[in-house]
Amino acid sequence: MIGRLRIPELLRETAFRRYWTGQTVSSLGDQVTLLVIPLIAVSALHADAAQMGYLAAAGYLPYLLLSLHAGSWADRSRQRRRVMIVTDLGRAAALLTVPIAWAAGLLTLFQLYAVVLAVGSLSVFFNVCNAPLFVALVPAEQYLSGNALINGSRAASYVVGPGLGGLLVQLLSAPLALVADALSFVASALFLRRISPEEPPPAEAGRGSTGEGLRWIRRSPVMRAALLGTATVNLFTFVLSALFVLYATRELGFSAGLLGAVLGAAAVGTLLGAALTGRVAARIGIGPAFLFGLVAFAAPMLLIPLAGGSRVTAAALLFAAEFLSGIGMMILDISAGTIFAACIPDALRSRVSGAYQAVNYGVRPLGSLLGGLLGSTLGLHPALWIAAIGAIASGLWVVFSPIPRLRELPGRDGAVDPEDPADQEERLEHST
Repeated sequence: MIGRLRIPELLRETAFRRYWTGQTVSSLGDQVTLLVIPLIAVSALHADAAQMGYLAAAGYLPYLLLSLHAGSWADRSRQRRRVMIVTDLGRAAALLTVPIAWAAGLLTLFQLYAVVLAVGSLSVFFNVCNAPLFVALVPAEQYLSGNALINGSRAASYVVGPGLGGLLVQLLSAPLALVADALSFVASALFLRRISPEEPPPAEAGRGSTGEGLRWIRRSPVMRAALLGTATVNLFTFVLSALFVLYATRELGFSAGLLGAVLGAAAVGTLLGAALTGRVAARIGIGPAFLFGLVAFAAPMLLIPLAGGSRVTAAALLFAAEFLSGIGMMILDISAGTIFAACIPDALRSRVSGAYQAVNYGVRPLGSLLGGLLGSTLGLHPALWIAAIGAIASGLWVVFSPIPRLRELPGRDGAVDPEDPADQEERLEHST
């Protein structure tokens, strides 16, 4: 009985448990692929730096091109769960073409670009359909718990996934290791097939405008501030990420093993952050938790340009930066998902999700390009300082918004009228 009481209440619900299990397995497979795809490009296809850049860009391009249209389509769909199943199976099929072509001696970089593009495109449709499915499975009063469970398993995949991917590459070779991720998508599809929640009804005819999600975000004081804050921190985080490996290896003299250990600290931090978010939100409120997560994600980046002195001191500073940022990132992600689940109306949920990810993912390659430009013109240290300060400044978008006053979530019936987002600020005032 004691052991049973330790199981989160949501995991005792069969439908959510199956949904969560599928998401967990798929997240683990994704982490394997994030390691294995670049390894295939380098080791099997001898890709150069420019070709690796094209490969990375191919993963983000679908979010820029398809998110708005996918969200508009998904809001009018009556079968979002089935769409998610089809996209899972489609991603599995796309990944399986890589080991098949490799075994036949036919694998090329162009095929790898096409596979990454296809997987990214299908992921866009999966994500915009996932938002309505989540609220169909989770009661409003358990949005925080549900987001914590989903993001907690994602954080665990950050810890386990790279090591598992490396082991699979050692045992099977890089192309065959992709079979693991393909199987994870199949598992996700099977778990989704075994649930049948009552999905939110499709949007009314004539209300599927592609830009409606962006317009609603612009009119909503909460969502507008959240998007500006997270997009800004993502932009400057990718400025820093573009320079981090070069800085650690060339300026600080880190070996590959030491660099890997430092980067692994972020994964451990996300795991701890997922465990802490519920307590943080209960203590200070869900809106302040969002702001705290945003600042806690960005502020440790100041330690990166400060790293210097002995190898031990530099490693300790970078380890602390990655670990603390990981904690903040997970608090930010869980609190954001919880607020969005409560505040976005069902009729616009997929369109808002699509618009949000189009901007949030769209700034990432821009940040990488900006990082390269700043690093080459100003030098590594000035560019890293700009990235850290810019990331911290993202909190200014949120400080002067209604988010810090949001102590508790409104019920689903208190979600904002899509025709009157200003109503959101009034409801948030009442929740303080």
